[in-house]
Amino acid sequence: MTDADTLFFFDGRPAELALYEAFAEKLQPLGDMTAAVHRTQISLKNRRVFGCVSMARVLRKALLPEHFLVVTLGLPYPLTSPRIAVKTEARPNRWTHHIVVGDASELDGELMAWVQEAYDFANR
Repeated sequence: MTDADTLFFFDGRPAELALYEAFAEKLQPLGDMTAAVHRTQISLKNRRVFGCVSMARVLRKALLPEHFLVVTLGLPYPLTSPRIAVKTEARPNRWTHHIVVGDASELDGELMAWVQEAYDFANR
């Protein structure tokens, strides 16, 4: 069941809400974590924030699918994949990666392995 804050965050965006709910379901095996809804993102946290979900335009509008989420993850190294829309070294040994997800099929093993790595990295 989706809480009221999450429903408000996705108000008028049912396709994005469905993507988020599919992603949230895949987060269940990670274990102890919280999702905090803010004005522009939903932060994912264990000991520290390990990622977030937003609808930020990290690419030109023409390159984005009609409906999408951006999954942002923090890792100790840069990922090399065409799936990474943007990556930056926020501080030494802390890389922020933005991954555009336009369909539930993109919530695959590769993405969830990155999520697991980010979860473990934040839990150190």
